[in-house]
Amino acid sequence: MSHQLNSNSNQNLESNIIKLTIIKASKWLMLFMPIIWLFYAENGLSISDLFIIQGIYSLVIAIIELPSGYLADVMGRKKSIVLGTLFGLLGMIAYSLSYGFRGFLLAALCLGIGQSFISGSDTALMYDSLVKLKRQNEFIKLEGRIVSAGNIAEASAFVIGGLLAEISLRTPFYAQVFIALIGFLTALLLVEPKMEERKHGKKNAWSNIKSIIQFAIIKNKTLRHYLLYSAIIGAATLSIAWFSQPLYVSIGIESAFYFGVIGAILNLIVAVVSFYAYKIEIRFKTSNILLAILMLIMGCYFLLGFYDSQWVLIFLGVFYIARGIATPVLRDYMNRHTPSNMRA
Repeated sequence: MSHQLNSNSNQNLESNIIKLTIIKASKWLMLFMPIIWLFYAENGLSISDLFIIQGIYSLVIAIIELPSGYLADVMGRKKSIVLGTLFGLLGMIAYSLSYGFRGFLLAALCLGIGQSFISGSDTALMYDSLVKLKRQNEFIKLEGRIVSAGNIAEASAFVIGGLLAEISLRTPFYAQVFIALIGFLTALLLVEPKMEERKHGKKNAWSNIKSIIQFAIIKNKTLRHYLLYSAIIGAATLSIAWFSQPLYVSIGIESAFYFGVIGAILNLIVAVVSFYAYKIEIRFKTSNILLAILMLIMGCYFLLGFYDSQWVLIFLGVFYIARGIATPVLRDYMNRHTPSNMRA
């Protein structure tokens, strides 16, 4: 009987892998991305408005990221992901029904909050599930596959979103609501791994957050370096994602169809590289991988500013190769140096 219970428990935990893959895909199947700038312009917003809204979105993530991670460690990663996907659903509903700056800002705030509650919680849930299954050595491989699935979804979104935009620029947002709903329903089916009792407890929350910050930023030098490096790389990759469409326009590409095709190709590059990132990690030293990622991204930014022709698309391709390596590798490195009770 005990063996059967353990077998069922393991099967439930293994199901987290496919569920987290579906959630990742629903989060990155962003049908609105190939036409986001055109959509803003159609509703009377300027490129400055676009970056103000995205700047506030990023600021919300930065402010809420640590408290939301702490709450995930205390109340459970599943609850955090459910809350995150719910805010994501509300954000997409707000986008689909809004026609101006305030509505889009509200949507971005909801999406930022949702992203904060999912970020870290999904990786922590995956890692703890693998620990219970005694398969934690497979994390980098499985995380790479999940990241790959997310980027395949994003690549598909550029094609599908571009086609839906032929109906109207608002149609991709309507479809996005249903995709967000799938992510929310899948989150409800996740299984929380039974790990050791949370050491920081539920009382004196801000004191506990302070102790976590001290551990991550002061006491654990290795984790501190990984966090700082990850923040720099994350900011660099996020910036290029939002600057890409104005960049296309500047080199004479203005068709929503070509926006979709280029975006699909770039994200397929990330998908393929992420899928095989674990092999890169096995073959090369950590320091060499981190240096190579940084040099590739710095070099591509320099070349993107130096050239003003369609040759920049090649540099974007190299940039996305670096992104494909960075995401699963950095998550693996950070999880190795973080205790389970503060992993999210």
